[in-house]
Amino acid sequence: MAPLNDEQLHQIRDERREQIKAAAFQVFARKGIISAKMSMIAETAGISNGLLYHYFKSKDELFTSLVQEAMVESEATMRSVYAMPGTPIEKIRTLTEGMIDESGAPYFMLIHQARTSDGVPEKVKQLLEQYSMDTYMDMLLPLFQEGQHAGEIAADDPRELIACYLSVLSGIMVINSNGNDDYRHPKADMLMRLIANPETINK
Repeated sequence: MAPLNDEQLHQIRDERREQIKAAAFQVFARKGIISAKMSMIAETAGISNGLLYHYFKSKDELFTSLVQEAMVESEATMRSVYAMPGTPIEKIRTLTEGMIDESGAPYFMLIHQARTSDGVPEKVKQLLEQYSMDTYMDMLLPLFQEGQHAGEIAADDPRELIACYLSVLSGIMVINSNGNDDYRHPKADMLMRLIANPETINK
């Protein structure tokens, strides 16, 4: 068998790193940083502990890397809502579906863990200050205000509505991450009733 060239080796390393990160997202989202162990991540990724440490020197380094990626991805997701088709509440519904979908939820769940868990690295705390809840509220505020002007969204304090909306989503992610089958996964349309103008719900 011919030896692998540099490009092939680089591709293999990138694929392995993505495999590790995908496994770490699952473990950290479920366990938080304190309860999660590198051995759990290695087992989930289907690799040895030694190979895991070849890519990430510590649990803190891996957690910080993932939180940073999740922050960037979540900001991009929030900002992308303005380019989505539809009315304001239709855009919010599409955003909600993406946030509670299995592919998107881990990013937001990891951020929730970073905000609520003890023992997070100092660099993560700095990231949380940069991407505070106020940051996300500021991103969504013009859309909620537009929805209020269009009569689609309840005529309450828009920042309070956004805070309620994000808090409920966080709670759903916690339930999902724990794998508790006793709770029914709400659909996006049900969540829209939290913020929708009551006069438009049954129209």
